[in-house]
Amino acid sequence: MQPIKIGTRGSKLALFQAYHIADLLNAQGIDTEIVKIETKGDKVLDVAISKIGSKGVFTEELEQQLASGQVDIAVHSAKDMPSRLGEGFELIAFTKREKVNDIILSHHEQIDYKNPEKPLVLGTSSTRRVATLKHYYPHIRTTEVRGNLQTRIRKMKEGACDALLLAYAGAHRMGYDGLIRHELSLEEFIPAVGQGTITVEAYKNLDESLKNKIIEATHHYETGYELQAERSFLKVLEGGCSIPVFGLARVDEDHLTLEGGIISLDGEERIQLEVKGSVNDAEKLGADLAHQVLHTGGDKILEEIKKEINHK
Repeated sequence: MQPIKIGTRGSKLALFQAYHIADLLNAQGIDTEIVKIETKGDKVLDVAISKIGSKGVFTEELEQQLASGQVDIAVHSAKDMPSRLGEGFELIAFTKREKVNDIILSHHEQIDYKNPEKPLVLGTSSTRRVATLKHYYPHIRTTEVRGNLQTRIRKMKEGACDALLLAYAGAHRMGYDGLIRHELSLEEFIPAVGQGTITVEAYKNLDESLKNKIIEATHHYETGYELQAERSFLKVLEGGCSIPVFGLARVDEDHLTLEGGIISLDGEERIQLEVKGSVNDAEKLGADLAHQVLHTGGDKILEEIKKEINHK
């Protein structure tokens, strides 16, 4: 059998994720080959993601290679995936989830983010994180910091900001635990949909028996149910990178709890609701929660956000 060609972005974190999938496949006796592909999100570093266009800035080129058969599967951070995939594409597996928290990472040992008397500039490219800070910690200033993790850390050390606001999973995978100053609470900082898990994307031309082998080797079923609920929630809200939507599902045996909501760009309004049910209803639970958020005023927040983004 030919090795499975794994398409990935070329950053250290993306490669870590691709090699993690390769290791899982290799453990089942399946040979692999890593193929590096540069994406629009990697090339355009001086513009906010929300301005490039949130749909697929890190995935479009990988999907072109998938559709043409130049790679068999593509590996992504699940949180980078748009809520609606193109015709013929599907996410076939999600790996066991890392800790989902956001963190504050810095080369300075003393970072007191709760003290309004101490000026603090945090670097982030996430509208969700910026809006959440405005809601809970309006004294904190933020600045746009893009690029791979190593680039962001360099920019921070060069004085662009005092600290970075990031996902724990990426910092941990890259071995930066020693720079983590605070792990932020899930009460305040509910993460982006899919945060903390790696996903495998395939195209309809992938051989069915091969697809099943890949799923068997890489898919974590509890995480799969969580992502089914979260992505269904995101799909109804049409949330991309530019919309500050948050959602986190947790599975306990056959039960699923999904918390999610939306926050206005200025941080003034924040809606957070919760649904519970069976894992077998994961998709329905996600859609139900989204409709509840919209009916509780989320529709007006979403409308305002879209207006604001279109005027920029």
